[in-house]
Amino acid sequence: MNFSQEKVLANINKKELAWFLTLASLAILIPIFIHVQWFAGPMVNAIFVVTLFLLGVRRALAIAIVPSLIALSSGTLPAVLAPAVPFIMISNIIYILSINYICANFSNKEKGYWQGILLGSSLKFVFLFLSSGFIIKIFTSETVAVKIGQMMTWTQFATAVMGGMIAWIVLRYARSINN
Repeated sequence: MNFSQEKVLANINKKELAWFLTLASLAILIPIFIHVQWFAGPMVNAIFVVTLFLLGVRRALAIAIVPSLIALSSGTLPAVLAPAVPFIMISNIIYILSINYICANFSNKEKGYWQGILLGSSLKFVFLFLSSGFIIKIFTSETVAVKIGQMMTWTQFATAVMGGMIAWIVLRYARSINN
């Protein structure tokens, strides 16, 4: 191993790397093994929030694109729903950036957290709700249109808020073991 590789490896925070690999792995595995939106959705949203607060916005955004791609490539998300994937990714990015912005601009961190979760969940829902109309027009099959409509309605808001609640518990625990 040459000197530059050794220097790079010495600068890697092993604790952050372990968190990132764990959270990214969960974001990959949950859509593969869990096909129930009411369980997988909150878990994946919680991963986004935990990653945001433990590792920062860039790493959270990196993980935000993973679940949709994995769900599509593993067959969890049917191939006919592939046009919805970019919209889901963008909604995840909106969710993370909204939470990050609100939390950064609130002096009361707890209040900022919950305001961020509510705003991020609302914006994610609105974006998916509005874009689902566009996506549904692409499809001629009424069955596929109904599936997209169900997938991108108020359940997105509910699973995003539930993810924020789960993340709150995980973050409280993670911070107590990190001290």
